Amino acid sequence: MRARMLIVLAIRVILIAAIAALAFQTAGAQSYDSKASAGAKPMAAGSANAAMGSGGTDVAKTLKTAAEALGLARWSGVGGQRLPEVDVINTMEIWGSGTMYSPGPSSKSGEPWTPHKTDYHVALGYNPPAMRVEMTRTVSGAAPQHMIEMVRDTYAWDESEIGAGLVPGKGTATPAMAVAKNRFLQLWILPYGVIKAALAAGDKTKVSTENGATVITFPLSGPLAGVMIKATLDAQNQIAKVETRTDNPALADLVTETEYSGYADHGEIATDVKSPGHIVRKQGGHPVLDIQVKMWDANNPYLVFPVPENVKKAATN
Repeated sequence: MRARMLIVLAIRVILIAAIAALAFQTAGAQSYDSKASAGAKPMAAGSANAAMGSGGTDVAKTLKTAAEALGLARWSGVGGQRLPEVDVINTMEIWGSGTMYSPGPSSKSGEPWTPHKTDYHVALGYNPPAMRVEMTRTVSGAAPQHMIEMVRDTYAWDESEIGAGLVPGKGTATPAMAVAKNRFLQLWILPYGVIKAALAAGDKTKVSTENGATVITFPLSGPLAGVMIKATLDAQNQIAKVETRTDNPALADLVTETEYSGYADHGEIATDVKSPGHIVRKQGGHPVLDIQVKMWDANNPYLVFPVPENVKKAATN
């Protein structure tokens, strides 16, 4: 009898700990500034899960099918308390290599941009929305160039080393506010960002069929207001192409076209999350990125994206 009572008590302790951990996770998941996100306003668990449910409109069913095709729809929680299914997976890391393109000093309109062999490493999160792109580019006849480009919410900056500018004497953080929207867009045109933002757009999200393929369209908001996303699904309901368009001439550099292919579980530890193995992006009609993915960690790696104080001050000036 004594042993049985001890087992019951142990189970109760485990349940209490699990519920407390979930409460902490849910609170953290909804703590960021929704005004700064591109259509990523935190949704109440009930409304998001209703949209992902088995019933509802064609839009809800299409988004549910696309999320499941990516392995993005995950259940989390105990006792009926849970995060919205598409928000269970929040942080990711990507490693790859390929070619990046940049305009040369004397590039003229219509001329091809200069290609650079590139090693590519991305760390990203959707809560808060942030991305770190680390690249080592090999330029013909010159030493390799190492760059770290950061964006979080409405802040953008370059780092001389990871974490630069956070501790006195440790590297330099250079504000880059002029390219904040461009960098922020990269986060939301990834397949996972498309699903999250399409759900957050609510009844502004539309579904149609073009040439036999399912197409999802919706507007972004926050810093990317004025930009429309058009996502085309393949035969497996995975996101094959993402196009961004705008009628605002001031946002012309946010016109992009990205193709995703070779979906598989590219994680070192299998998570059943499908990620593209090949990413090709154009911007304003020019190729800017052609990357073969080596590994894609979607197992919620621990990632933080603090904004250096000098970057915050530059944003307010």
